[in-house]
Amino acid sequence: MKIKHLILSLFVAIFMFAGQINAADRINLNSASVEQLQTLSGIGAQTAAAIAAYRDEHGLFTTVDDLTRVKGIGQKKLNAIREAIEVSQ
Repeated sequence: MKIKHLILSLFVAIFMFAGQINAADRINLNSASVEQLQTLSGIGAQTAAAIAAYRDEHGLFTTVDDLTRVKGIGQKKLNAIREAIEVSQ
């Protein structure tokens, strides 16, 4: 009986942990502050400021791939953060 309870508790804990990961909100490139952009892996203060400046000068991003138009963001960096970002109006 204790083993069943232990296994059930383990499954509940795993599902709760997985739910927290999946529930994490993505960062919207069109509304994120410089501070929010800096929370992305590999995005420092200078790159975050460049993203915000590009958005201010050229308008809203229409796709996540538009991020490669920002100086300092290449395909490799975009691929590293792709799952953590989104574009919405």
